[in-house]
Amino acid sequence: MADQGFFWTGIHRRQTASGTVASGQMFVQYQIPEPVLHPYPIVMVHGGGGQGLDFLGTADGRPGWATYFLRQGYAVYVVDRPGHGRSPLHPEALGPMTPPFSYEFAMALFTAPGRQPNAWPSAQKHDQWPGTGVIGDPAFDQFVASQGPFLGSLAQTQLLMQLAGAELLDRIGPAILLTHSMGAPFGWVVADARPNLVKGIVAVEPLGPPFTTLPMGLGDLSYGLTAIPLTFEPPITSPTEIGREVRKAPKLGLADCYVQREPARKLPNLASIPLAIVTSETSAWSMHDHATVDFLNQAGARAVHLRLEDHGLRGNGHLMMQEKNSDAIAAFLANWISEHVELH
Repeated sequence: MADQGFFWTGIHRRQTASGTVASGQMFVQYQIPEPVLHPYPIVMVHGGGGQGLDFLGTADGRPGWATYFLRQGYAVYVVDRPGHGRSPLHPEALGPMTPPFSYEFAMALFTAPGRQPNAWPSAQKHDQWPGTGVIGDPAFDQFVASQGPFLGSLAQTQLLMQLAGAELLDRIGPAILLTHSMGAPFGWVVADARPNLVKGIVAVEPLGPPFTTLPMGLGDLSYGLTAIPLTFEPPITSPTEIGREVRKAPKLGLADCYVQREPARKLPNLASIPLAIVTSETSAWSMHDHATVDFLNQAGARAVHLRLEDHGLRGNGHLMMQEKNSDAIAAFLANWISEHVELH
């Protein structure tokens, strides 16, 4: 190890009834190997109610993706997005929060979807969680203990990510962004703000599909991929100017989803960045991630869809970085990055 440490970006001072407080900060942990073998560091951005430790280790105690990429010679930066983990969430500083994260929610969507009534068809193939995935499973306890509430406004969440993420890249220079789930807009909004500093984006089962409305009153992806403005060409002043239409699913078992109505507006700041959307075989995202790829390519980006089952990686769910074959998936992603980002 050449260096390791931590810092915060995105710090703003806010006046509250309790006095002047820090607001909007994003915790960043970094590890720099000796020697560094790759030209760009990797920034790992967690999803939902998680935190950076989603990448630091697995629920059953194995090294996580941060350690895997570090051992391959990458400098690795792992963030706790504003309002998560070591970036404290308090209503006085950031506003209302969602209810606590529940075991039942996690079982239904992440760890044991095949055991739930009315699950999607591919959920029955899920077999990579390192335990039973139900209450009483020690690995499941470890995972749920790490999860928390998040901000009640999707737009505020993404604005804070953009501000803190842009400041991070201003500090560390060009980087590759590896994002997950609700953390995926970090990639889109930071690349929009700092297109010359984002060298590639690997979005693992990103928030979507385009134009979706989220539950709990969080908001919707009114700009297609995001709840806050992106730079479109021709320009827009309101998301209502983005026409949309339904695109039929490309094959049985996938969902019909919205894309832009042609002629589609372009996203020029994403156009030259190599993008990969990574989808597992059995998660709910397996039914609609194709729509995110369609939206990006329709907008002039160069996105590829990496479905794990097409590459011999079977039985995974939404939390693939926590599952039994997590190192095999990391190796697959590292190979894609080497071939399509570093040689770009």
